[in-house]
Amino acid sequence: MNPESLIASAAINIGLAIFILTLFSILKKQPSNAPIYFPRRLSESQRQSQSPSHLRDNNRSALSVRRFLPSVSWISRAFRVSEDEILQTNGLDALIIIRLFKFGIKFFVVCSLVGLVILLPVNYSGDGLTAISHHSLDSFTISNISPGSNRLWVHFSCLWFISLYGVYLLYKEYNEILAKRIQQLLNIRHQPNQFTVLVREIPLCSQHKSRGCCVEKFFSKHHPCAYHSYQILYDGKEFKELLNQAKSIEKRIEDLRKQSVVKKHNQTPLLLNPSKEDSVKLSLYEEKLEELHHKIHQLQCEDMLKEKELPVAFVTFKSRLGAALVAQSQQHSNPVLWITDAAPEPRDPLSYNFLCHPSAAVQGIAKFEKLKKWFPPAMAVQLMPESHHLTINSPPSLTTWANPKVGNVFFWSLLSGSLIDEIGESFTHPKDFPSHLASAVSAQADFFVTYILTDGLSGFSLEILQPGLLCWDAIKSCTYGRGKEKTPYLYSLPYYRIIPLVSLSVLIGIVYAVVAPLLLPLSDWLLLAWLCCNAKEFDELDEKCNQVEFNYENASTAYCPPCLRPLNCMESGSNCTPALVSSSSF
Repeated sequence: MNPESLIASAAINIGLAIFILTLFSILKKQPSNAPIYFPRRLSESQRQSQSPSHLRDNNRSALSVRRFLPSVSWISRAFRVSEDEILQTNGLDALIIIRLFKFGIKFFVVCSLVGLVILLPVNYSGDGLTAISHHSLDSFTISNISPGSNRLWVHFSCLWFISLYGVYLLYKEYNEILAKRIQQLLNIRHQPNQFTVLVREIPLCSQHKSRGCCVEKFFSKHHPCAYHSYQILYDGKEFKELLNQAKSIEKRIEDLRKQSVVKKHNQTPLLLNPSKEDSVKLSLYEEKLEELHHKIHQLQCEDMLKEKELPVAFVTFKSRLGAALVAQSQQHSNPVLWITDAAPEPRDPLSYNFLCHPSAAVQGIAKFEKLKKWFPPAMAVQLMPESHHLTINSPPSLTTWANPKVGNVFFWSLLSGSLIDEIGESFTHPKDFPSHLASAVSAQADFFVTYILTDGLSGFSLEILQPGLLCWDAIKSCTYGRGKEKTPYLYSLPYYRIIPLVSLSVLIGIVYAVVAPLLLPLSDWLLLAWLCCNAKEFDELDEKCNQVEFNYENASTAYCPPCLRPLNCMESGSNCTPALVSSSSF
């Protein structure tokens, strides 16, 4: 890469980042975007019985030119936020993300100083590439150092210094994060999931035709000291449909009552009573609502619930140690019965990431001709009908279809494509594998510079702008959500995507490829020992604080299914009703 290309790439990405941040500073001032950029503040106002729409109406009244002018004051306010505030409002995961970025800043500032002050003059004054063009960046790299030169000792010394500095920073960060994590575990030790175990594949009791009876007998027999209670889960599809119908009718009743109040104020004595028709509709809706309430109460009867039992239950124990031992051990001689696992939090969603698999499959199709040479079973794909057109014409469309995350797909596609090329070369010339590997590493330098500029500047600028939520909010406001009150978009920073891309892919894929077979059994044993010892220490602490009774009583009621709760609780909204459990969930 020449300097002109690097400067052009940097200018484009820096300009794009400045434009996106400027657009963000304007959009965040608009009241209609408050549910996107200020969801936590709106949620707190709802808890304090202050209507978010009332806040937005106040903001609409203060229409001024300043709302449409860009500003940079939000940057200084963001830097003034302390770590304790981040930990309190967003949790430990968000704090680790911030500390990860701070670690990178501390580390790469020193690396940049060492490179600019020491390595750049040493490389530029070398004579390894005499015929090199002065317009190329290779004169500033180690390629300009001739083999066997004493200048290489400067690189080795700088490498040792940078490595030791990185180890020191990692040691310091580890100790600080460990202290905060221990404090966080102490603060959340009363959560119900620490006393609860998820049990699946529960057999049916032949005598009582119920799974709950089987759970009670099994755990009372095998864990008599630690067992406390259980909660069977039920198929809530029919219950959910009735509940949605009841909420829809309740909303219609509220709308009719508001309309009748408005008509009473606006009616004239020459007209007939316009609220008579509304009163008839209101009475019909109230009758339908009573019927739905009656059906819901019928579903909550014990005889009806037995027919909808699922082979899944949440079992509560009196101590964390008992729950940890049950969750980590096999409970039956038949491994497909009484499957136990640690219970999730009552509101914990599940998410999966299939990012690498579609990209690797697409690159396998794109590199099909090379793949056939060193992997003969791949030729079996040609026996499939229309496979020739698929392997020749489909890679561009498949790459677009695989995942909408363009930057990540491009990153993984490049790595997987280069890997296929290098493996093919190593099979044909095994002795040249080290040189091929070294050349492949150096050949990716230009790509990583461009990738850092693109994903680091433009990517994180788009992350703060939230274009996906903006587009979705605009579509919803123009279609089925028109006239409805907006709810806050309570989405957090995608740490689940950032940390694996930065840490897990590099650390596990490169460093632990050879070490993992020896370390995994020891790691599993240490993890199980840590779980049991940690749970035991917390149980002893709770006994001293007289919190034992409160903990397992709280855990026994936290996983109550929605179909067993009183109707007034279910009508209050999502604050007291978790997601319904259906047969497809397990």
